[in-house]
Amino acid sequence: MRDSVTPFTIPVPQPRSYVSFACTKARLHTPPQLLYAFLQAMTTHSLLPCDGCGQPATSEHIARRLQRLEWTTRFRPLHIQSVLLGGISPEALTDFLYSAEGAFTGEARQILDAAQISTVGKSRESVHLEFQKRGLLLIHVLECPLDLGANAQALLERQLPSAFTRIRRSLKPKRVVLFSAELATFAPAFLRPDLGFPIVPATAQPFDLSGLAPPAVSEEFRAALS
Repeated sequence: MRDSVTPFTIPVPQPRSYVSFACTKARLHTPPQLLYAFLQAMTTHSLLPCDGCGQPATSEHIARRLQRLEWTTRFRPLHIQSVLLGGISPEALTDFLYSAEGAFTGEARQILDAAQISTVGKSRESVHLEFQKRGLLLIHVLECPLDLGANAQALLERQLPSAFTRIRRSLKPKRVVLFSAELATFAPAFLRPDLGFPIVPATAQPFDLSGLAPPAVSEEFRAALS
């Protein structure tokens, strides 16, 4: 009878990822005050870009985008007359037209004033419903606020084709009204004959809704919404 022999297994070393190796090396050779910045940079570099703006999609970033999409979708008209197209979604919630919180400020206030939609004595929901009943929908090329240090022009250029596709295939408005100064440099893209939808103004130079423009500009803007 043979003696039982315990089989001997040679351990196989597990491959280490580049990120793991880099982080270990950083801990060994990097001063504590620089380690946090290094690890933050490594984490940001490994994140996938947000499909709504092209910026790194952290969990907080995604949660904020989904909340804004939910608010906007709730008041999307069934038949869209005019899409109001802006460049970059505002940072402050009260500046974001469809927010359920606070007063209307910043961009939201400018849009409502230019459209002559009063907010006096009304809830935010009733204002949203009036905007919806007019067949109006406000969207942005960058659906998320700009991160600190991000290149706005590069992100807008990258996301513009996606915005065009969304407008043509999903929203299908009668016209697209430009109101954001950030889009002025992209006028040639809006003047392409194969764009697939009418642009207002016809020059593709966005309306100035700051209140400093001549009265004729506001009248032209309101006419484009009717």
